[in-house]
Amino acid sequence: MGYAIKPRRVTFDWKRTPLHWIPDEPTATHVINVLHLLLPAGERWFVKVFKEALPLVSDEQLLKDVKGFMGQEATHSVQHAYVLEHLAEQNLDTSGYTRHVEWMFDVLLGEKPPWGVPIPRREWLRFRLSLIAAIEHFTAVLGDWVLAADALDAAGTDEVMLDLLRWHGAEEVEHRAVAFDMYQHVGGTGIPRYLRRAEGMAFAWPTLTYLWIVGARYLMRHDPRLAKGVYRLRDHRAAAGRGLVPSWASLNAAMPRYLRRSYHPSQEGSMRRAVEYLAVSPAARAATTPGRAAAS
Repeated sequence: MGYAIKPRRVTFDWKRTPLHWIPDEPTATHVINVLHLLLPAGERWFVKVFKEALPLVSDEQLLKDVKGFMGQEATHSVQHAYVLEHLAEQNLDTSGYTRHVEWMFDVLLGEKPPWGVPIPRREWLRFRLSLIAAIEHFTAVLGDWVLAADALDAAGTDEVMLDLLRWHGAEEVEHRAVAFDMYQHVGGTGIPRYLRRAEGMAFAWPTLTYLWIVGARYLMRHDPRLAKGVYRLRDHRAAAGRGLVPSWASLNAAMPRYLRRSYHPSQEGSMRRAVEYLAVSPAARAATTPGRAAAS
């Protein structure tokens, strides 16, 4: 990859961030807030699965990249969990949703197949690695989107939240190939490896779509600032048309790219844009400047 992937120990000060951090845009705010619901448990799970697979990695450079990836993902999980605490302080309790997400990752996709399903241990690990590779494809797509989403700046989006999203998005682009390379390294060879990769996407994308819609509905329904909060697809499409959230069409279009036999994540997103943002991100700069630290 040409450079080291390493975690940045960022912190963010949420005290001044409003509940609707995109002003007058509750739907757009909560569509993106779903990421905070999914990522704490999801990225902890990434790290757990990669720890299982580490003994199978025989390539020295890949091993370094994987360890850097794990450090970045662990930091992402913690920072998004702090956002959930901030939402709770504003009387938006997310635990009714997040406990189901935690069950999915910890039980349904845990170290052993659920319900005693007789899947060989190595095959179960390979399947979960294929899921992570598929999910990381979409996180790279989302990361590249938020780095280029000038409409969020024009809408007056809260600067701290925008920095969190862009710092995270930049790191997703930065390590965009690691989960795919890990799967390719551990996932066997030939047609079976490709079919399992496709299987991972076949499970991951419908599940992510479902969780995203259900999560947006949950947040809109429980938003204490909305008398009758309802998530509507037409409102989502309108927000996407204004450039405030990614469109379903753009996300759906990302799936066929992943299914190409010749696909590699290095083809996805702009590394230049990611590196440039990490150089100016307030949180990332504070994390690397001696004597400076953002308030937590």
